[in-house]
Amino acid sequence: MSSGLSSVKVDAPEYGLAGDKASFSVVLGAQWGDEGKGKLVDILAQKADICCRFNGGANAGHTLVVEGNKYAFHLLPCGMINKGCQNVIGNGVVVHVPTLLKELEALKEFDPDALKRVWISSRASLLLDAHQTVDGMLEAEADKTGKMIGTTKRGIGPCYSTKCIRNGLRMGDLLHFDSFKLKLTELCEWLGKHYSVEVDIPAEIKKYEEYAAILKDQITDTVTMTHKYLKDPSKKILVEGANAALLDIDFGTYPYVTSSSTTAGCIMTGLGVPPKAVQVVVGVVKAYVTRVGAGPFPTEQINDVGTHLQEVGHEYGTTTGRRRRCGWMDIPMLHFSNCLNGYSSLNITKLDVMTGLETIKIGVAYKIDGKELEEGYFPDHLEDLAKVEVVYEEVPGWKEDISKCRTIADLPANAVNYLKRLEELCKVPISWIGVGADREDMFLAKEGM
Repeated sequence: MSSGLSSVKVDAPEYGLAGDKASFSVVLGAQWGDEGKGKLVDILAQKADICCRFNGGANAGHTLVVEGNKYAFHLLPCGMINKGCQNVIGNGVVVHVPTLLKELEALKEFDPDALKRVWISSRASLLLDAHQTVDGMLEAEADKTGKMIGTTKRGIGPCYSTKCIRNGLRMGDLLHFDSFKLKLTELCEWLGKHYSVEVDIPAEIKKYEEYAAILKDQITDTVTMTHKYLKDPSKKILVEGANAALLDIDFGTYPYVTSSSTTAGCIMTGLGVPPKAVQVVVGVVKAYVTRVGAGPFPTEQINDVGTHLQEVGHEYGTTTGRRRRCGWMDIPMLHFSNCLNGYSSLNITKLDVMTGLETIKIGVAYKIDGKELEEGYFPDHLEDLAKVEVVYEEVPGWKEDISKCRTIADLPANAVNYLKRLEELCKVPISWIGVGADREDMFLAKEGM
């Protein structure tokens, strides 16, 4: 497919790049998260039969604006806004049931039967309030030594920890409530012993008995369910990632990362599908870069540019409300991200935020001690990343309002040139462009569409 921007060579068929016609499409964050993945997932979900989450938990935040109404999802897949779409919370997700039920309650006016379209893997880990308490305690302790990670304090890390040491609970345990009560008691006592967390166990058991009654029909073997869709070529499966490549527990800027695998490999382990199922992977990229929390940030701008990006881009976290750090586009990061995920194409979001900048810089290479780093390499240690010197290119900015643009032809020449240069540098075609917060503000990057 020619994106209408450049002649980047690709082997995939035209429909594959945009993910709008493929039978198995994946949308992943390509930077440090908060790229606006939810909007593209929402658009693609209008044609999807099933939309799946495979990783993370309520630390992820997708804000969707549809017909002027705002929806903030933390656990629910974005396919919930399509009443004809089924939604799967896969085994790789950690589920905080009160958050899930709160989000479903907020959808009742839109779809009174929303619960019936959510299917939760019986193998997904159950995240307790006590996990959240532990998360906050660990962050407070780390803050005393100046080593706070900057987590959302939603209990994600502690929940994955109990999963890995094999004393955690799974959603399927709610379907075997007599043994669940014993397991819940043992876990709460263990958390109390090791973290001094006080849990009213009888009250906790009563609460989860109510949750089990509500969710029992929606907890299922989602592997079998998903494979039924895979076997039917007429069905469209859409998969959305939480967080992003540089927050991956293995490949991200450790330890300033999330507690799950966020990259393409986790699609298979977090849903129970084979690698050959994946047809299209769209990487979502802001027209600049943001990150939340601590850790080195090579292209960060602590100046008027950074303030412009924060304020015009409304860069405050969906989950925490924290102000995001902002900087110029980082191409070495995207090369590394593409190495991990193998993007079919890119979705550039928030291009409108760049409006008003006289000159735009693009970080095109990294140097350490005067030596340029190999393309695709991203420093694997924070001390090395902190030493990085960024090599920049400059391109002219634009002042025209682009929020109403709906085709490449509508964009000012300098905005098109910026996109062309990003596409050339990334060596991945751009398939979608976002110029605002609403669903209608995203368009295919192809002439005449």
